[in-house]
Amino acid sequence: MNSLPGFRFYPTEEELLSFYLRNKLNNLRGDMERVIPVLNVFSLEPWQLPELSGEPCLQDKEQWFFFCPQQERESAGGRPRRITASGYWKTTGSSVAIYSSTQRRLGMKKTMAFYNGRPLRSQKTKWKMNQYLLFDDRPTTTTSTVVPGETPKLRAEFSLCRLYTGSGSLRSFDRRPAAAGEEASTSEVRLSEGGASSGSGKKPRVG
Repeated sequence: MNSLPGFRFYPTEEELLSFYLRNKLNNLRGDMERVIPVLNVFSLEPWQLPELSGEPCLQDKEQWFFFCPQQERESAGGRPRRITASGYWKTTGSSVAIYSSTQRRLGMKKTMAFYNGRPLRSQKTKWKMNQYLLFDDRPTTTTSTVVPGETPKLRAEFSLCRLYTGSGSLRSFDRRPAAAGEEASTSEVRLSEGGASSGSGKKPRVG
């Protein structure tokens, strides 16, 4: 799947939510886990995760993707446990909304950093993670369509996590060029469609 020279797995945030996470939540694609496996990322150390990633990311040195199932304590209304044997994940900043190229709200993104040790006696590491949740846009039992202007609930059965390391320079998914005419909203850059890109930044076409 990722054997061609120069071929890289470059999903945009829109693709992560509207294609990968939506298909996983709705159980529409049986091959999805070859690309993005299911794993409780918070039960392992971050440096253990890259070798457990999907086929397109096994040789990647910058980013790795996982579907993370909802924890039992979350489904019961509790806070998720993000503590490992050597440290913990801490949220940085506020969650931000992710929009489609047509400015439709797709979901929310939370950014976290991994710290070695325990609170008050810990050290921030290079490991970071984006956690994406999809808005529930399915029709309810009482209405045939989603009510315009109403904030939908987030689907929490699975989240999609993107693990990466903070290097101080632009990563591959930051360097991917945006299509002409696209606009940036706050700090989120809306990228063009297409989940894979060649090393030159041009998207390969598969016939």
